[in-house]
Amino acid sequence: MSDQLKISAEKRSEFGKGAARRIRRAHKIPAVLYGHGTDPVHVTLPGHETLLALRHSNAVLTLDVEGDEHLALAKDVQRDPIKRSIEHVDLVIVLKGEKVTVDVAVHVEGEAAPETVVTLENNTLTVEAEATHIPASFVVSVEGLTAGTQIHADAVELPEGVTLVTDGEILVVNVTQAISEEALEAELAEAEAEAGIEHDEPEDEAAASDEAGEATASDEATGEEKSEEA
Repeated sequence: MSDQLKISAEKRSEFGKGAARRIRRAHKIPAVLYGHGTDPVHVTLPGHETLLALRHSNAVLTLDVEGDEHLALAKDVQRDPIKRSIEHVDLVIVLKGEKVTVDVAVHVEGEAAPETVVTLENNTLTVEAEATHIPASFVVSVEGLTAGTQIHADAVELPEGVTLVTDGEILVVNVTQAISEEALEAELAEAEAEAGIEHDEPEDEAAASDEAGEATASDEATGEEKSEEA
């Protein structure tokens, strides 16, 4: 379920890229708090505490904004694509008992039958849950499942109080027969042939072919010499 951590936030009046860079240099994070008909409040969050609190998606925080407390759901977390540090957070005010719609990750556990391949076709499910009771993830077991088995969204076990929003017919997990190495190579060769792809002859085979050609030419020359002598 969602973690509820208390974090102190400071209101900010500076905006724009320059202000955001200054905030990050101070090891803090710019954020905006909105929802329930209130005007957006731009705040600054402590960097380390926020990073720990937002380790998991759909984190719910108790936000202390200069003495005013709000229960807030981290709706959008923007990260640096390389450093993975948090650059900005959108926080939505929620109320205890209020239901929210969120995307929750799906994880697969267990070992399917031998010579099968397990594919996670959809790694999240959209559900409706109480803001303070959002599941951290859904677990789907594939233990012993045979090729041809398919698990759809409506077959995923949900905790009490959580309602599926995603179409129940959506395929989540697909168990298929593993293809043999020989069959895979044959399919690849056929696809390359259709695409007109030709491979250079390996050096050792090319050398052997050259040697064979030279030997044949030598034999023919020897034969011609013997014929002339005769």
